[in-house]
Amino acid sequence: MTDQTPTSPEPSLEDLVGSWLTVPDIAERLGIPLSGVRRLIEERELLSARIGERRVVAVPEQFLLDEVYPYLRGTFTVLADGGMGDEEILQWLFTPDPTLRVPGTPVDNLAAGFKTEVRRRAMEQAF
Repeated sequence: MTDQTPTSPEPSLEDLVGSWLTVPDIAERLGIPLSGVRRLIEERELLSARIGERRVVAVPEQFLLDEVYPYLRGTFTVLADGGMGDEEILQWLFTPDPTLRVPGTPVDNLAAGFKTEVRRRAMEQAF
């Protein structure tokens, strides 16, 4: 008899990110019209995913932090240029990596000011 330990399934993107904001929530928080939020998503200033039973468009709440937002577009571009789709990018940004300077996720490291390290890792990951 072999001892096979069941592997735990990877968390869903929705669970990995944790806290999401819908387009109306973002519009209210930023004080801009819904069309402005949709434009931010369309222009890849923010990435979104469809979440929940109703599959609503939502953005990770952490993307709206002042310490994170300025570094998103360039990081998205590096990962997309390496062939990652939006969901893969979101997955990578929110997957814990114990080898990063700040324990946690690449987004946590962006918030801590380590943009260069995160983008270097993104380049390595993407190629």
